[in-house]
Amino acid sequence: MRTLILIGIVMLTAAIAPCFASADEIKREQFDDTGFVSIFDGKSLDGWHVSAQTGHSRASKNESGGRWVVEGGAITGSQDIPGNGGIVLTDKQYGDFEVVLEMNNDFVPDSGLFLRSNEKGQAYQYMVDYHANGNLAGIYGEGLSGGIHHRNFDFLDDVTKIKPHDSAFPLPVSPQQWPEFWKHGQWNELRARIVGNPPKITTWINGVRFMEFEDSEKRHPARGGIALQVHGGGNHTDEYVRYRNIRVKELD
Repeated sequence: MRTLILIGIVMLTAAIAPCFASADEIKREQFDDTGFVSIFDGKSLDGWHVSAQTGHSRASKNESGGRWVVEGGAITGSQDIPGNGGIVLTDKQYGDFEVVLEMNNDFVPDSGLFLRSNEKGQAYQYMVDYHANGNLAGIYGEGLSGGIHHRNFDFLDDVTKIKPHDSAFPLPVSPQQWPEFWKHGQWNELRARIVGNPPKITTWINGVRFMEFEDSEKRHPARGGIALQVHGGGNHTDEYVRYRNIRVKELD
């Protein structure tokens, strides 16, 4: 009887345990990177411009959109005065596309990769909420109707600690795997694809698919810019977001 009870406990534990892959089983996808075009030359903001029209630029009364410069081959952003952020976005607009870049942000600033953004920063956002209680690779409707906010983990008080979040798209790595999977202080690859309208959006981190979302209605134009964000609020003038090797493949 004792043996049967032990077997039952083991089976029950296995049934309720989170379905995370082991470190050797993390599924990294292979991508066809032909057709990608660089949209950042690593030296200047040619092809990009700063917008102060978002709600994140209210501290300057929408006179400036944060501080955006090129340093060390990366687009580097911060608040220009306490509480004042904004976006830098491409001059060119895109419809269906895939974008890939590398990110090495400080762990505190709130940022984002905006898909089909307008000057006001209304967009589908690949979340780069790189701070306690934030997340990466979730999908958020920035300034859009419908309350779009999908994520499958939250950061705890340290960059190496995450907690799974209820999601229709389960977290593909375990909290135990995270410190090795995500390399803080180094360059990590972020990738997003958006197609159609209503759009289907897919996000990846370091080659691992992290989120899929398909909207149910048209709530935003089918074309827009690609933007990077520095969030308003607080005082983050000495904390920085950094993005480099930004490439796009148009799919439409």
